[in-house]
Amino acid sequence: RERERERERERERERERERERERNEREREREREREREREREREREREREKHDELIYLTLIKLVCFLIS
Repeated sequence: RERERERERERERERERERERERNEREREREREREREREREREREREREKHDELIYLTLIKLVCFLIS
C-alpha cells in the first residue's frame, strides 16, 4: 500500500514536471512571437525611413532644378 502511494506521488510529480515543461514551451513560443513582431516593426520603420529619405532627396532635386 505504501509503495502504491509512493508510486502515485511519483506519477503526480512527473505530471507536474510535464505541465511545467509545457508551460515553459508555451512561454518560449510567446517570446519568439514577440521577437518576430519586434522584427517586423523594425522592418516597417526601416521602410518608412527609406521612404522619407526618398521624399527628401526628391525635394532637394526639385529645389535645385527650380533655382537653376
